[in-house]
Amino acid sequence: MTADTTAVPRRKLIEVALPLEKINAESAREKSIRHGHPSTLHLWWARRPLAAARAVLFAQLVDDPSSFPDRFPTDEAVAKERKRLHEIIEQLVVWENAGDENLLRRAREEILASSDGNPPPILDPFAGGGTIPLEAQRLGLEAHASDLNPVAVLINKALIEIPPKFAGRPPVFPGAADAQINTWPRATGLAEDVRRYGQWMRDEAEKRIGRLYPKAQLPDGSEATVIAWIWARTVTCPNPACSIAMPLVRSWWLGKKKNKEAYVVPSVLNGKVEFSIGHDPKKAPTKDTDGTVGRTGAVCVGCGAAVELKYIRAEGRAGRMGTKLMATVAEGERTRIYLEPTSEHEEAAQVDRPIDVPDGDLAKNTRDFKTPNYGITSFVDLFTSRQLTALATFSDLVGEARERVLEDALAAGMPEGETLEKGGIGAVAYADAVATYLGFSVSRLADYGSSISTWMPDPKNEGIRNTFARQAIPMTWDFAEANPLSSASGNFWFMIRGIGRTLDVAVTRSHSGSALQRNAADREYNNFLISTDPPYYDNIGYSDLSDFFYVWLRRSLKYIHPEVLSTMLVPKSEELVANPYRHNGKSGAHKFFEEGFREVFRRARETALPDYPTAVYYAFKQQSSDDHGEASTGWETLLEGMIRSGWSIVATWPLRSERGGRMISVGTNALASSIVLALKPRPVDASTTDRRGFINALKAELPGALRELQQGAIAPVDLPQAAIGPGMAVFSRFSGVLADDGSKMTVRAALARINEILDEVLVEQEGDFDPDTRFAIAWFRQYGFDAGAFGDADNMARARNASLEHLERSGILTSRAGKVALLSPVALAEMYAALPR
Repeated sequence: MTADTTAVPRRKLIEVALPLEKINAESAREKSIRHGHPSTLHLWWARRPLAAARAVLFAQLVDDPSSFPDRFPTDEAVAKERKRLHEIIEQLVVWENAGDENLLRRAREEILASSDGNPPPILDPFAGGGTIPLEAQRLGLEAHASDLNPVAVLINKALIEIPPKFAGRPPVFPGAADAQINTWPRATGLAEDVRRYGQWMRDEAEKRIGRLYPKAQLPDGSEATVIAWIWARTVTCPNPACSIAMPLVRSWWLGKKKNKEAYVVPSVLNGKVEFSIGHDPKKAPTKDTDGTVGRTGAVCVGCGAAVELKYIRAEGRAGRMGTKLMATVAEGERTRIYLEPTSEHEEAAQVDRPIDVPDGDLAKNTRDFKTPNYGITSFVDLFTSRQLTALATFSDLVGEARERVLEDALAAGMPEGETLEKGGIGAVAYADAVATYLGFSVSRLADYGSSISTWMPDPKNEGIRNTFARQAIPMTWDFAEANPLSSASGNFWFMIRGIGRTLDVAVTRSHSGSALQRNAADREYNNFLISTDPPYYDNIGYSDLSDFFYVWLRRSLKYIHPEVLSTMLVPKSEELVANPYRHNGKSGAHKFFEEGFREVFRRARETALPDYPTAVYYAFKQQSSDDHGEASTGWETLLEGMIRSGWSIVATWPLRSERGGRMISVGTNALASSIVLALKPRPVDASTTDRRGFINALKAELPGALRELQQGAIAPVDLPQAAIGPGMAVFSRFSGVLADDGSKMTVRAALARINEILDEVLVEQEGDFDPDTRFAIAWFRQYGFDAGAFGDADNMARARNASLEHLERSGILTSRAGKVALLSPVALAEMYAALPR
């Protein structure tokens, strides 16, 4: 079939078709990867997968072949060329290919060919954890990151600014350069120095505070290094006849490996609680006997009295909450050794609180911060005195290590030069750079070294759970105090090793990127192509949470990054997050967010590049709702805001990064965990149309758009969501669509019309699909990934000449207990990956 050779607009891949199945599968797989992943540099919440960002950036820049009917005159030629470009994306998103120079060279050649050899610089004004700027740099593009949050700014500097500055240089630590005969490619020399000076810090810390971490005496008389001490918080039992220091414990379990079970056994002797270690699985805690604290209150282990949470809160706020050592975890030969507590180990932790530790009050954010209810109201309250002593010691050593790096760099022949903040690349800047990563290691140590960290007894993951296991600071009853000088998880060397591995594979082939502290609502956007993942509504309180790290980063690095770390805490009033407690309630928070969001994209629209689509990631709130509920309202608010800001929405791509089918509930299950919007500036002289004109345009354009989507290896279950893009492209190209009464059609009404026409088109096109696909599309439109009755599924399958038995054998659905449910795309990808090859 011959393609239409009349003049066509130049479109990018992201406007037409993407290989979503592969992008989503690799995004999900990436969550289990740690070695060398930027997430091990420093924690940031809700990072976008590198795979997705890499694919989106490539698709923003590379032309779709339909733009060139002279070169690709037939539909077959267009499809063939599009398939070739999609194969490049499918290779790019594989984690193991992230450093494949030949593949990256091919990708850069395609980008240059589609941008007349001069691709635009990339900007993420909500840079956060740095995923998008880093991937722009990997693709050879000029990367710019900005964020209001200083922790995010430092993370981006560490990812895109610093490694290229010092690429190819040998380490300066005495004797380190001799360890490698050949050159030091990329930032491996910098990584080696971080490891060497990090080891020096660890050894020096042991000299200064090693006495606070005594060895454990084993039953055979030998000694072992302690991994962690397990503590329980305590309050006095309110029963006057008892009055023991009753332990508040979530779980007695220490280890659940088969034949190696271990748990704490409490007993009361002479009015005091004692703890021993049990190993008999027959006497192990059950669901009914595990722990002393539940959702409604606690139980005293001495008298069995039920104690309300309000009493525990009152004791905590009065400063009467204590701690009691329950168990000691020691290093064994490829195992953990659980030991009863001793007075020596309990007394070793009783040290004076250091004077020069960072302080500041926790946010009055009752959703994300639960500890203030119990009297833990400041940052120092989150740590034991021994933990504060260790963190302060390591923080002091960052400055001392910097002086040693400077001395060694000068001795190695490096010119002195300017500071890192002033753009230097000599010895002073290098010492600043190494110290920055060492400061990150202290900040990361705080995440594993607070009294919010807990012990995980899981058979496959027996160790310390970090403070931010989720995006909040919860109240923990029993906690694990890690030994920062051990060799197990949660120790200082664990942090250094992770940072070193990230630097070993850091992107350095492109020139240094730029990371600045800027408010997205008032920064300039001239000549930048925007690809960004903005905060959405109140999902995460970034500034409140990141204060936890900021106070330690500031203590360690304020003289190295004085501008970024100038404030006592993270700036909050301008942060684009809908915080009711900060903006006069829910309505004030909603107004603040909506107006701020619109202002950002209004400013970006003023200088948007007309030939390149802007990409905006949108994260859905994971909650149930009906057709008129909050989730759909959030989606509509976003679309409405973009359109009012002067944008035309040209594509909507569902991204799924969940592992194993954690899809959202009835009413929102057609929506992926996040969506990438592709936007182009709408001409200021765009015309209006009426309802009939809008519907006629939909009927004319949606069939062709769906065919293009289907060529992009998109899963049938994602087709309805992706098809919103072409529909919204029709709606938003007009300055307004007039309803029958003369008023402007709302986004909600437009979405309803788009879905109606989409249903009609899909029914017509079902004849082009095989029976299994026809069933999957029809079932998904009705049930999403939720279960439906077997009888209904059987009737639907028979009507399409499909077999439920065959569909189940093929791994498309599950059928059990009279219910049928489709497997999610991610679950399918994981199942296929597990098959023998």
